Amino acid sequence: MKVKILTVGGGAREHAAVEALYRSGAEIYAVMKNANPGIEARATEILLADETDVDKICEFAINHFVNYAFIGPEAPLAAGVVDALENIGIRCASPTKAAARIETSKTFMRELVQKHGISGNIRFATFDNAEGAIEYVKHVDHKLAVKPVGLTGGKGVKVQGDQLKNLDETIAYINQIFADSIGGGKVILEEKLEGEEFTQMVFTDGETVLPMPLVQDHKRAYEGDLGPNTGGMGSYSDKDGLLPFITAAERRQALDIVKDIIKALADEGCPYRGPMYGQFMLTKDGPKIIEINARFGDPEAMNVLTVLESDFATLVKGMATGKLKNDQAVFASQATVCKYVVPRGYGVHPEPGHEINVNAAGIQQCGAVFYYGSVDKQGDKLITGTSRSVGVVGLGDTLYDAEQNCEKALTYVKCDACAIRHDIGTQALLQHRIDHMKQIRGQ
Repeated sequence: MKVKILTVGGGAREHAAVEALYRSGAEIYAVMKNANPGIEARATEILLADETDVDKICEFAINHFVNYAFIGPEAPLAAGVVDALENIGIRCASPTKAAARIETSKTFMRELVQKHGISGNIRFATFDNAEGAIEYVKHVDHKLAVKPVGLTGGKGVKVQGDQLKNLDETIAYINQIFADSIGGGKVILEEKLEGEEFTQMVFTDGETVLPMPLVQDHKRAYEGDLGPNTGGMGSYSDKDGLLPFITAAERRQALDIVKDIIKALADEGCPYRGPMYGQFMLTKDGPKIIEINARFGDPEAMNVLTVLESDFATLVKGMATGKLKNDQAVFASQATVCKYVVPRGYGVHPEPGHEINVNAAGIQQCGAVFYYGSVDKQGDKLITGTSRSVGVVGLGDTLYDAEQNCEKALTYVKCDACAIRHDIGTQALLQHRIDHMKQIRGQ
């Protein structure tokens, strides 16, 4: 008898999860706000609804007698969807509202790490008024990352020396956060870190922790790491689970930090179940925490789930029931490069409503796969939304092969009003990352 799994979310991250569940033989019941054609093709039944509508989601789950649930995006976690499903007897491979505070409140995360003496923390200060925050930035002796405390879809962070060119721009952004109530209208000011970012994701049932391959995401909208921050323009992972600029020992340090955070959440009475995403900066002093997310990363989920050889439905069940086993997360020894096709203007003023065509057979012939993101169906046409449209993942024995296969596959995605960061995963950009890390280390 097939296991019935409810999924919530309609982006490319959720399409990748649904494909992995489908490979596992699960019967999928999907709730999403947009009609993602990839999810729709794999699901037994779909419900188009607001992904934070707790009552509708629970009713859908009850009516279809689902066994387990997997929640993709952060907004439903913040809305308490997991708590409501658990209350009606549906076990979830995703964190409760209390456990999800590790993402939904940056202050909660920093203070938890500080309280439990976990390594990797940085200097920070939180303010619930603009005046105090502005006074702080006028007198602090180091550069800062300015972050709304709550959720902003990965687009709220601005860093002095990058997006914020001077003190006046910093003050203006702090005032904007409070005036527009961005991320809940509170601000956290964090020490700016120098180094290379990387993502360590894990599966966990609250005790057992299974690592996924390391991934590096690319937030900036334009090639050469220029332009505004986005939700992520693409990402890559290597066949050995590491990245070209990070050692196995440094990776273990990051993984230990994630494990300590999971233990701390359990000690605080809010045990964490589901995928967890640790975003780190590799500095000259080792990995430092940038943020912790209560879910898969997007686009990073596409890299790791594409090469997941284990049965994802079994992993979901294990996370949901507290019965994960140490041998349950096996990944193929392949490199991956993911590049997003996004609507023109994404990151500033995206232009939705344009037709996009995807030649699935052509992509497959290139040694690549694809996942639909923010697209919708209008008759027999696919139309772009305001967020990332299609993620294309090239696979290969080397990063060079994976990047080349991704580029070939991208020629089979046609959209006159879309953009792509073609430099992601290229030899030139990888070498730049390696050289930058050598410079940081003083080598």
